[in-house]
This record gives sequence, C-alpha cells and structure tokens, in this order.
Amino acid sequence: MTEQGTPLTSVFYRRDGLDPGAELRDAQREEPVRRVQDFWLYTTGEYWLVTRHADVRRVLADSETFAMHDPARSRILPPELLNADAPEHTRLRHVLAPEFTVKRVRGLEPMITAAVDGLLDGMESTGSPADLMSAFALPLPAMVMCDLLGVPVEDREDFQRRARISLDLSLPMEQRLAANQQSHDYMAVLVEGKRREPDERLIGRLIREHDDAVSDDELVGVADILLLAGHETVSNMIGLATLALLTRPEQAARLRAAAPDDPVIGTAVEELLRHLAVSSTALARTARRDTDIAGVAVKAGDQVVCQLPVANRDPALGVGMDDLDIGREPVSHLTFGHGAHRCLGASLAQAELRIALPALLRRFPLLALTGPPEDLPYRHNHEVYGLYSLPVTW
Repeated sequence: MTEQGTPLTSVFYRRDGLDPGAELRDAQREEPVRRVQDFWLYTTGEYWLVTRHADVRRVLADSETFAMHDPARSRILPPELLNADAPEHTRLRHVLAPEFTVKRVRGLEPMITAAVDGLLDGMESTGSPADLMSAFALPLPAMVMCDLLGVPVEDREDFQRRARISLDLSLPMEQRLAANQQSHDYMAVLVEGKRREPDERLIGRLIREHDDAVSDDELVGVADILLLAGHETVSNMIGLATLALLTRPEQAARLRAAAPDDPVIGTAVEELLRHLAVSSTALARTARRDTDIAGVAVKAGDQVVCQLPVANRDPALGVGMDDLDIGREPVSHLTFGHGAHRCLGASLAQAELRIALPALLRRFPLLALTGPPEDLPYRHNHEVYGLYSLPVTW
C-alpha cells in the first residue's frame, strides 16, 4: 500500500524517490520488451512495456507502424491533438506550431520573469518556512498558462483541482472522468467566448488566423490539454528539480552562481528533465500491423507503452546515467516524447525552468529542506509524478 492507503501503483508508474522503480530497472536489464497485465491511465489490460531508450525512440518515431488512435481509449478521452494520427494531427500541429517557436516563447519570457519575481516576493514577505509547491511551483505554470490562453486567473484554483483529480490514478474512474468532463465544459465556454470576441491570446489568435482550419471541438481539446499538461508537468518538475538540487548542494551552488547567459543554465535544465521525467509514460500506441520491437513479435492491435524515466537512464546512453550532473553534455532524453507527437510546448516548459530555478536559488541562498528527504510525500499514484508538498526554510 502507498502513503494514502491506495493500492500499489501499476508497474508503468513505479518510482523510488527520484529514481525509476526497481521493477523497471530489472525489465530494462533482463526483458526490455515485456508483456504485462496491468493498469494504464484509464484501462486495465495487456500491454507491451518498452524500457530501453533506442526501442522507445523507435516506437515513438514510427507512426506508420504504431498508431495513437485506439477505439477503446477514444470512448474515454475526447478527440484532441494528443490522440490524433495523421492527417488530422499533421493539420492541427501545423496550425499550432508557430505559437510555440523559440521566437514566440522568447517574447513570453518577460511575463514569466515577472510572475517568478512576484511569487518569490510573496514567499519573502510571508517568511520562512514555506511549502514550495503551493507557494511557487504550482502557481507559476498555472499563471503562465492563464496568460497564454486568456483564462481568468481567478479560475486557477478550480482548474488545478480538476487536474489533480483527473490525474490521480488512485481515485475511482468515474470521479476522474467527471473532472475531465468539467474541464472540457469549462474550455467549451471559454472557446465560445473567444469565438464571439477574439483577443490577442492564443485561442483568440487561432480563431482569427485559422478560423476555417480549426473546429471549436479541436480548440477545446487544444486548450484543455495545454492547461492540464502545461501546468501540471512544469509545476512538478520545479518541485522535483528543487529537491534534487537541494540534496546536491554543490550543483545548486553552481546554478545559483551562474550568470543569466551562462550555458550551464540550459544544460542544467536538460539534465534535470532527463534525470526526473515527471511523465512516466508516453500515451500508449496501437500496432497497426504485425511487427517486432527489438526482435520481440508484436501483433496488430497490441498496445505498447513506453516508460520514459527508465529509458532516460539507459546505460547505453553513456556512463553514470543514474547520476545527476548539471554540467553534463545534454543527452537525447525522451521526457518530451519523440517524433511527430513530441511535446509542442517543450520550449515553453524549458523557458519556465530556465527562469524559475536560478531565480529561486539566488533569492534564497540558504534554501534548505525542513526535514529528511525520505519523509517527503510523493505522488506515487499520479499520471504526472511529483510531490504533494515540499517544506523548505531559508
């Protein structure tokens, strides 16, 4: 049993603190393409568990062989960018990609910096100790997404609550699906309002510039996944990254001392993303035809789940992959996925982390955990891994 009395997590989500679970390490070493009967996201069934970096990369890149669409999943999840195959996915991706270019994200950096500074001011004003998750890690990405999408900031607590429920694997499926539906309904109202009066935010721009190319249902799906994934993943990365750095003081000191244009900030973010990978799996793929993965026969219709954290630690990538080294030459990690479905918001997430982590360490040079790291409450039964709280002092 886990910390809240819920059943032990599915093998797909097993973690040991900041590391992948022992079962996943064993699978990667002994049987890297393994048939399992287990629970994934919303359904229990038989899946192929893929754990080696090269095999995961191949599955995610080969959309001709491994489809996103699955009829069973489609009955549960609404149609959206994440669940689509070509040509629908290609069309939507083409429309959305200009919104997440490096140039467009660079234009958002002053807003991100202002949000970071405001939250740090609040922490400083309230005083030590504090829960870093509620005071900084959770609100920051939510504020960024609210600004990006044009969501009223006063609605932040509601959509954070719905996200927590929908991603909590320990809750009854009916409760999780109800939270998903509430989120979908909220976004439908938002899109309807933007359709009447398009503004300068992302949804408004898409309506103005691509009115005939994107339906309201597609806009709802895009807004929903950006709001959900865009704040849950980054907030939990901030929490886990801070923990990882605080338990490695020499690396925290190096990042704290880095000038804003120091390349170590970028390499640190990439290494933290590789080392921690808050999304345990990529969305399951369905084999379109009989094939094989690393010589293991996979039949048409079989479901394939790629486990990302353990793939990022694959010894084939180099020496010391279980160690965190913020000065490491960036490794080709799979935290944002790979191929046609690689996370569209990767550059935005990277920018938030590049701004937030050094600013936090500089503002509070004596930042430290209030207790032993082994006592921290991890979100073991969540689709997005992280911490329920991170008590710190300074």
